[in-house]
Parts: sequence; structure tokens; C-alpha cells
Amino acid sequence: MIFSILKFILQISTRVYFGKLEIKRMEHIPAKGPVLLVANHPSTFMDPLVIAVTIKRKVFFLTKAEVFKSSFAKWILPKFNMIPIYRVQDDPTQLHKNKETFTKSFEHLKRGGAILIFPEGISLTERKLKKIKTGAARIALGVEAENDFKLGVQIVTVGLNYSNPHRFQSDLFINIDEPIQVQDFQERYKQEPVQTVNDLTNEIRLRLEKQVVAIEDSKVDKLVSNIEIIYKSQLIKDLGYSSKVKEHDFLVTRAISEQVHHFQEKGPERVEQISQYIDEYFAALDRVQLNDGILRKFPTGGFMIINTISSSFYMIIGFPIFVFGVINNYLPYKIPDWISRASTNQGQFHGALTMTLGTFTFLIFYAVQLWLIHYYFQQPWITLAYLFILPLSGFFALCYWKRFTNLLGRWIIFSLFYKKTKLITSILNMRQRIIDELEKGRKEYADDLVNKI
Repeated sequence: MIFSILKFILQISTRVYFGKLEIKRMEHIPAKGPVLLVANHPSTFMDPLVIAVTIKRKVFFLTKAEVFKSSFAKWILPKFNMIPIYRVQDDPTQLHKNKETFTKSFEHLKRGGAILIFPEGISLTERKLKKIKTGAARIALGVEAENDFKLGVQIVTVGLNYSNPHRFQSDLFINIDEPIQVQDFQERYKQEPVQTVNDLTNEIRLRLEKQVVAIEDSKVDKLVSNIEIIYKSQLIKDLGYSSKVKEHDFLVTRAISEQVHHFQEKGPERVEQISQYIDEYFAALDRVQLNDGILRKFPTGGFMIINTISSSFYMIIGFPIFVFGVINNYLPYKIPDWISRASTNQGQFHGALTMTLGTFTFLIFYAVQLWLIHYYFQQPWITLAYLFILPLSGFFALCYWKRFTNLLGRWIIFSLFYKKTKLITSILNMRQRIIDELEKGRKEYADDLVNKI
């Protein structure tokens, strides 16, 4: 009961927290029967939250035993379907207790349940996969072996692709692959159980690598990120994709990553040269306190005048609503961020803490405000109307602020363009030169693929 209520609340919180949340191939998660959900782990407990609230099945979680230390945790966490798993990096002397973990997992799968496991065993906000542990394969094959491979256990790999899990209104693309049928490994497991566990683990790794953007080298990751900022929106348009579809965004990022890796192997000096030039471009933007988004969207001529007039009119008319939205939503919006940053300096926890704490701060603040409105007006319809106005005014305030900062940015570059025409023109030329080089590389990459066929 508690889990169901909390799941409903967090479903709303998740949809509010992420600007875009897209799930691909949800039908691959079986509606019933034993299943292991195996996912990458870039954002601590944000990851199990988003999976648990977006799928229809009741999920049990293998959770690091470190969080079960207190008596209260030992009592409360199992009520939220958490099963402790003991990791060598936490305390190697406790590994023998994993026998009980496996027993509980086996029992749950025998009942046709679903278990979520993160086989990397560690959470870091990086675009890479850490080494995949064998636990998922051992559980799946172990429980099938105990039941003569008649249970029908399936493994479904889930790729979590965040634009930034620690920023409100960021995007999330959940990429689900078709199930791995554990029964297919029956004969191999009977002959070579250890090797079969490794083979199944490798299959899990290969699938996850296709479902996420995995970049091992930090320098390459930085270059890919910079290219995304400059070139991604144009590439999405050129390929006939839509910026509103997160799968398209994911495919373009993967394509950029693959091309960078291709040229890194073919001509690393060329990659280093373009990387340096991009760094110089961003340094030039920093010197005039601009960003690429403002430069890319900068309008000129008559459109500039029309756009400025309409935006200024919007700013004037919307200002009272903006103030109302800020008054009613600022504290519940900011308090979770303040608490999360004060409580830990580990960045991978901030998004999850902010979203979870925000759920309760908004519930508390909204409840108090509604009580006050009802107390003073004694009119149910006024209280109900205020209930709808509160979140709507908050979203309006957020949109208003974004539009204001965009307008301010346009005015800054407009002013700079006429005060420092040569400087801004040189920066625009740098940007165009980068795009021309990237376009050239894209065509060469396409030709190389054709030549390989």
C-alpha cells in the first residue's frame, strides 16, 4: 500500500522533473513471469526510481548492503522491495552473506517476480560503462538450473540516457532492448557453467553498449559534448529528424561519437586540431560572456525588431504572473537544491536528492498555502482554483525566466555586434569554420562506410 502510494506520487514528480521523458520499446518488458531488469547506473538512486515508476510491474531492487546499516534502514528498506547485496569494495568480509541475497532473489523469480539490478556495481555520472559484474548472469542461470531451465527467466537490458540527471527540466531517454531468453544458454551451462556465466555477462554488456552512449576516453567525451553544442541541432535537421524526439537526439549523439572515434583511429592529429580550434572558439565566447546557443539563435534585420517587440510585450504583460509564481514556488523549488548540495559533495547524488526532496517540499508548501487560502476565504471553489494555479504559475515563472535570459542574451550580442563588429564577426567566422570542418568529416565518414561495404 505504502509502495503504491509512493509510486503514484513519484510518477508525477518524475514527469515534472524531466522536461522530456521518452521510453522506447516498453513492450519488451514482459507483463508477467520472472524477469531480471539490467540497467546502466549513471545517477545513484535516480536510476531505480525512474525505472520503477515508468514500468507497470512491481519491481524488487538489489541494493548495496551499505545502506542497510541502521536498524531503521533494516526495517524500512525491505518494505520498499529492496534486497541487500554485498560488494567487495564495501566490505570483503561480508561477501558470504550474498548467499542469502541469491536465495531471496531465486525465491522471488520462482514466484514470477521482477528484479532490477545494476551490474556495474557503482554509480558515476559519466558517459561510459564500467566493468559489468557477473551477478545478474549468475542469478538468472542459477535459478534456472535449480528448476531444470523450465522457469522461463528473461533478462531485459535497459539503457538510461540523461541529458543531465542533476538539472531540473532536463531530458531522459529510456532505451529498452528485446529480452534475452536464459533458456537458450541451457546446454552451454550444463557443459561449462563458469564460461556460460561469462558469456551471458558479455551479452548483457554488448546490449547495454548499444543502448547508451558509451565513451571511454574523457578527452573524446569532452570533444563529443562540444560538437553536440555547436553542430547537433543542425545535424538533427539535416538528417530529417525531430529535436522533440529523444530517440533521434540519442541516435545523433551516437553518430557523433562513432565519427569522432573513427577519425581518432584514422588521423588523431586531425582530431586534436579540431579539438583545439573548438576550445579556442569557446574561450572566445567566454571572453565576451556569450554562449553558443545565443550566438546560434541570434536574429538579424526586421526579424530582430519584431522578435524584440513581441518578447518585450510578453515580459511586461507576464511580469505580475511571474512574480506570483516566484512567491508561491521559489522556496519549495530551491530548498531541495540547497539541502542536496549541503548534504553531499558527490555530484551523482544531487539530481536524485533534489527530485525526491522536491516531491515533499512542494507537497508541504502547497498543503500549507491551500490551508491558508481555505481558512481565510472559506470557499471550496477558491481553494480548488488555487490548487490549479499554484503549479501552473510555477511553470510560467520558469518559462518566463528562460525567455527573459534569452532576450537578455540577444540584447548583449546585439550590442556587442555594433560596438565590436570585428570581434563578433571573427567569432561567427570561427563557428562557421568549425561547422564546415565537421560537415567535411561527416561526408568523408559516409564515404569510408561505403568503401568498407
